[in-house]
Amino acid sequence: MNQPIPLPSSQAPARIGQGTAVEQSRAAAEVQAAVVVAQQCPRNIQAAVSEMRESCQQQGLAERAFFRYSRAGSTITGPSVHLARELARVWGNVQYGLVELRRDDEYGQSEMQAFAWDVQTNSRNSSTFIVPHIRDTKKGPKQLTETRDIYENNANNGARRVREAIFAILPPWFVEEAKDICNRTLRDGGGKPLAQRIADAISTFEGIGVTADRVEAKLERPSAKWTEHDVAQLGVIFKSIQRGEVTAEDEFPAQRVTTDELTGPAPAPAPAE
Repeated sequence: MNQPIPLPSSQAPARIGQGTAVEQSRAAAEVQAAVVVAQQCPRNIQAAVSEMRESCQQQGLAERAFFRYSRAGSTITGPSVHLARELARVWGNVQYGLVELRRDDEYGQSEMQAFAWDVQTNSRNSSTFIVPHIRDTKKGPKQLTETRDIYENNANNGARRVREAIFAILPPWFVEEAKDICNRTLRDGGGKPLAQRIADAISTFEGIGVTADRVEAKLERPSAKWTEHDVAQLGVIFKSIQRGEVTAEDEFPAQRVTTDELTGPAPAPAPAE
C-alpha cells in the first residue's frame, strides 16, 4: 500500500520561542484591554479639539507638519506623518503602526502592513504592500543588503502609508482645522518681525549653499517684497531638504550663464565698403 506523500507545511515557523509566545499573548491581551478602556473612557471631543489647537500653535510642530518633494517635474505637498501622529495622540483611543509581515532576502523585498485603528468606534484602515530592498540614487538603483539599511528603507516607505491610514480614520474637519492652524503658526513665525524672519531665512539657506538670488528667483520677487506666506513656504522647503525629501538643486536650480554673459555680446559686423 502506497503511503501518502506528506505535504509541506505552511511558511509559518515550526518553532516559536518563549519570548515570541509571550509577546503574542501580551499583544492579544493589550488589544482586548484597549477596547475595554475605550468603551469605558470615551474621548472628550471638546478636550481633543482644544489640545489639537494648542499643539498646532507650537512652532516646533508647525515646522514639521508638512512635507514637500518632487515627482515627475511637479512638486507634491501635504500634511506629514509627524502631524498625523500628533493628531492621533490628541484624538485618543487610536492605535497605529507598521509591521513587517515577511522578509524575503532571496528576492530582495519585504511585505509590510501599515494600519490605524480607532478602538472606540472600531474604524480601521490598513494596507499591505511590498517594499523592494532598493534605494534610488543619482547613479541609479542601489541594492540594499545591510540589515540597518533595509530597516530604514522599510520605515521610510511605511511612514507614508501610516500617515494615510491615520488620516483615513480621523474626522476630516479635525485634520483640516489642524492644517489651517499650523499654516497660521508658520506665517506668524513665533512673533518675530517679518524683516527679521526674512533675514534669518536668507542666512539659513546660505548656510546650505543656496544664495539669496536663487531664493528670490524661486519666489519670483526680491526679498524686500516677501510676505509671511513666502517665509512660511521657505521654512517647509528647508525642513524637506533636511529630511532628504527634496534637494536644494531641485528647489533652487542655479541660473544658467550664457556665452554672452561670460564673454560679452558679439561685436557688430563691420559696415560694408
